[in-house]
Order: sequence, then C-alpha cells, then structure tokens
Amino acid sequence: MSVSIDGQRLWESLMAMAEIGPTANGGNCRLALTEEDAAGRRLLIEWCEAVGCTLRVDRVGNLFLRRPGKRDDLDPVATGSHLDTQPRGGRFDGILGVLAGLEVFRTLHEAGVVTERPLELVVWTNEEGSRFAPAMVASGAYAGVFSEAYTLSRRDRDGVTLGQALEATGFAGEMPVGEPRLASFFELHIEQGPVLEEEGEAIGVVTGVQGMRWFDLTLRGQPAHAGPTPMAYRRDALAAAARLIDRLQGHALADTSGATRVTVGCLEIDSPSRNVIPGEVRLTVDLRHVDEGELDALESRFERELAALAEAFGVETASERIWASPVVAFDAGCIAAVERATRAQGVPWRRMVSGAGHDAVQVSRVAPTSMIFIPCRDGISHNEAEYATPEHCALGAQVLCEALLERANRSAVS
Repeated sequence: MSVSIDGQRLWESLMAMAEIGPTANGGNCRLALTEEDAAGRRLLIEWCEAVGCTLRVDRVGNLFLRRPGKRDDLDPVATGSHLDTQPRGGRFDGILGVLAGLEVFRTLHEAGVVTERPLELVVWTNEEGSRFAPAMVASGAYAGVFSEAYTLSRRDRDGVTLGQALEATGFAGEMPVGEPRLASFFELHIEQGPVLEEEGEAIGVVTGVQGMRWFDLTLRGQPAHAGPTPMAYRRDALAAAARLIDRLQGHALADTSGATRVTVGCLEIDSPSRNVIPGEVRLTVDLRHVDEGELDALESRFERELAALAEAFGVETASERIWASPVVAFDAGCIAAVERATRAQGVPWRRMVSGAGHDAVQVSRVAPTSMIFIPCRDGISHNEAEYATPEHCALGAQVLCEALLERANRSAVS
C-alpha cells in the first residue's frame, strides 16, 4: 500500500499553527496550557475531527485523537509530539511531529485507506518544561515515570499548578493516565543539531537517545578585596568554577568518538562586584553520553574534579544530582520500519542517536518506539530562527506515513 502525503498542505498547516502565539522575530511562544497553547490544541482538534477522528483526553491533559481501523479491538499504532514551545521558540520543534501525523490522517482519509489497527495522534502536555518543570512530565506520567498527583502538582513561576492550568484551559480529561496502550509509537522531529545538514543527509533513523544527568552545584569560598588580597591567600569561587569547566571541557574534547557532552548552562555569582573576589558561585552541569557505563565514568570524573577544587582553591562544594535519564535504545522492529520507509524514498540518510530528550524517550518505556529526524537549518532549535525546509518536512512526513502503514497493517500476532 503506497500513498503520497500533500507536502504543500502540511506546510500550510505548519504556517497556520505558527500564527498562534507568534513572536517578533518569526518564532512562537505557546507555553504549556496557556491560552495560546489551548488555541493551538483546539485548532488541531478541529482539523482532526474534520477527517473523522475522535478525541479523548487523559487526566494530565494528553490528547489522543483516534482514526478507526478495521480492528478497533487491537491496540493502536501511534504518532505525535507536542504543541507547546519555548518562550522564544520556533515553528517546528514538536509541532512538525503533530502536524505530520495530521497530514497522514488527511491523506489516508482522502484515499479511503483504512488500516488494520486504529491509528492514534497524540499531543503530549508540557514537553518543553518551560512553564512546568520537569520537561516531558505528562508523557512521563503516561509511562509511569511520574505519578498523576506529582504531575498535576507542578507549579509555574506564579504558583499556578499544572492541574489548575488544565482546568482553566478546559483540558482536564477523564481518561486514566496510561491509557490507551499503544502497539507502537513513532515521533517525527527536527534534528535540533547540525549533523544531517553538515553531512548532506535528508533523514535520520533514530536508534536511541543519549543518557543525561543534571547537577546543581554551589562553590563557596571567601569574598575579599581584589587589591589587598594576594593570589596565594584567596578562596576564589569563580576561579574554582573556571578550573572545573576547563577540566570537564578538556576531558570531553579529548574523547575522539565525540560522544561525550559536557555543558555548563547557568553560572551565577553571589553579589558580583568588579573589585571583589567572588565568594559564592552557583552553576549547572549537564553530562551526556550514548553509553551508560561511559556516563557513569563521566560522572565519576566530574566528582573527582570537584573534590580537587577544595585543595586547589580552598572552596567548599555542594553538588546535587537533580535529574537522570538513562541511555535509551529504541525498538529494533520500529527502527527497521523507519529504515525501510527511508530507503524507499531514495534519499541519503543515516542511523543516529538523539542528543536531546523527547516524549518518545518516555513512551519507549511502555511501547515499541522509534523516531525520524529531518535537518534543521544550522542545527538551530529552541530559537526563533529555527527552520526546516518544506521539502524536508514533506519527506519526513512521507517516511512517517510509510512506517505507520507498515506497523498498523500487521496482524495481532505478527
């Protein structure tokens, strides 16, 4: 069975969704469960219902839009992503995966194709974590990583809980979290990195996701006057932080495989002043690797470097690991389905591991899962400049369509 999606219609849908919550420089701001996010959800529901889909909403606001199959007693094959964005996010991150699923449904509807299994388009709540931390919390609740109560109790900066925001926007559903069970799940996404573009490849067949560990770190020394205090007598917290960052960066750059990732994304000096030696510094450390054992070793290296600061700089250290996501290997059968669909398009492609977390990471804990990547310009994402070409969007949607059809037409026992 072969059908062709309408790339122009997909692009028009992407641009129509981008008109909800636009930002000054061509991006989008639809924070989770704001009125902008709710408006995007309502538009999607309207589009899906026009092609015969039915909506169910679970208790953490995940949307499940079903296209019936010949055997509705079978678990559905699903696709989807998220509609929420970063505060100054782009028009494709998450949104492409949702609207490509819509385009598949529209294409099958026009062609009169009914799959053996039902199909499900899923919109996961609060993937970004920009309004309610942590990220991917609602897909995590679906997968049993977080409890329903924990998820609903997440608060934004104004003290509003996720549960209260669901009520306010009308997306507090009744379906138990964890339903429906999925036969398999596919997520189409922009790469959010430069590899595909740099290598001239059109599709990434995603085999898994890096392991990630986040740390909050405080270094405490002694504030003192910059002039009268000799270098040898200083307890400079910022100098200690600089040493730590330099050592971790050097370790990562020495990895010839390129698989080690070290990032210090936040750095704050307590009461900064031009002529005062910094007495306290707070920073975040993000460690990532594609191998769990190597990630353990990377964390051990971080701990050794941290311990060495006490002797070298006379600072006290306080470190807390606030989040850990293990290395994820996607399902071999789903990967093979994406690979076959990609080969059929006759385009350059590669197998790759995702460097970023996605809802598919959570879903993979409870259902066979894989992902499809397309290039994004300059590898930029979480940014108003985020861009993917209409041709790549259409190609990704076509690969998604073929993979969904293959899996949805499998019998109950195959």
